[in-house]
Amino acid sequence: MQKIELMAPAGNFESLQAALDNGADSIYFGVEQLNMRARASINFTLDDLQEISDRCKAKNVRSYLTLNTIIYDHDLTIVKTLIQQAKDADITAVIAMDQAVIATAREIGMEIHISTQINITNIETVKFYAMFADTMVLSRELSLRQVKKITDQIEKENICGPAGRLVEIEIFGHGALCMAVSGKCYMSLHTHNSSANRGACKQNCRKKYTVIDQETGIEMELDNEYIMSPKDLCTIDFLNEIADAGVKVLKIEGRGRAPEYVAKVIKCYRDALDSIEAGTYSKEKVVSWMQELEKVYNRGFWSGYYLGQQLGEWSKGSGSHATQKKVYVGKGMHYFPKATIGEFKIEAYDIAIGDTILITGPTTGAQEMEIKEMFVNDVKGEKASKGDSCTIPLEFRIRPSDKLYKIVENKVEA
Repeated sequence: MQKIELMAPAGNFESLQAALDNGADSIYFGVEQLNMRARASINFTLDDLQEISDRCKAKNVRSYLTLNTIIYDHDLTIVKTLIQQAKDADITAVIAMDQAVIATAREIGMEIHISTQINITNIETVKFYAMFADTMVLSRELSLRQVKKITDQIEKENICGPAGRLVEIEIFGHGALCMAVSGKCYMSLHTHNSSANRGACKQNCRKKYTVIDQETGIEMELDNEYIMSPKDLCTIDFLNEIADAGVKVLKIEGRGRAPEYVAKVIKCYRDALDSIEAGTYSKEKVVSWMQELEKVYNRGFWSGYYLGQQLGEWSKGSGSHATQKKVYVGKGMHYFPKATIGEFKIEAYDIAIGDTILITGPTTGAQEMEIKEMFVNDVKGEKASKGDSCTIPLEFRIRPSDKLYKIVENKVEA
């Protein structure tokens, strides 16, 4: 069985580093406003391309530029500039759905991956796009049986992309799902003149709704007011079946998520994929991974359409159902490399011996650890409060731009 590539989201440098530190095989990211998370994440700039490429190559990780929005004539100049600069920076590939993007990338010899926005659901469509692309993301609405039929046909008919190798099939493995088919939704455009297909979704579907019969005025009885807000996709409990279906790339959704989300989810799926490869994947491990995944942002979990379910499972409330949350404590001040100690200024919340803390930063990524020893205002102590200077032994370097958080229990309504 060929190793599955684990693909991580990167909405900023903190998340990028978190992905690199926790075992991602590839990362995908957006630049400026021409990606499907233009509003939901900070996004990188053209000037960031070289650093993204350099960090990824240092870890032997592939880098994918996501350029999968609808493109208008006034976008073409920046599209061509962006793709050329990505090529010059040695970014691995561009993820595309618009023919203008595909054509531009093809002209300069850049590897192309087909976005889920194309909605590939059959082998003939795979054959068509094999003229341009080496990797294709299938429609999110397919079952694993349908996925396997496509991957089997690719091998049987020896369908290759421009690189001369068999076309690789990619699917979404974890994260937010849209109630529209493969994300093509127009609700936000119609109600707020803010197009989801330009990366500016207002997420109308995540709100409460009441259904009223217009003829009688009777309000229909609903079990759940969040009738268009799906639970998050989670596949870690049947990842072995995904491997058996011939999937080559597993994509984790979440460019709008915090770096600790990326760190936690990538670590769990890295462990799971490695366990499958080693033959140690088990129900007991799945229980442990699920407990970890529940600690970071989620709307509850379901298996998507992979196991044959016809209708979505809907969230029972707004926001996250995570069992943990972070609270801001302070900021990094200095790192002493010889003593491997980090100094922090406590600005908001107490921390004490035994607490779990999270340190994030553009170079640090997302580092979680338990405090076992600390000095408060140069004296060994048990607790640090607002205004204190606190030093903690660390196995990694911190920077003045880093933020210190405390991880606490998050009480979620049933």
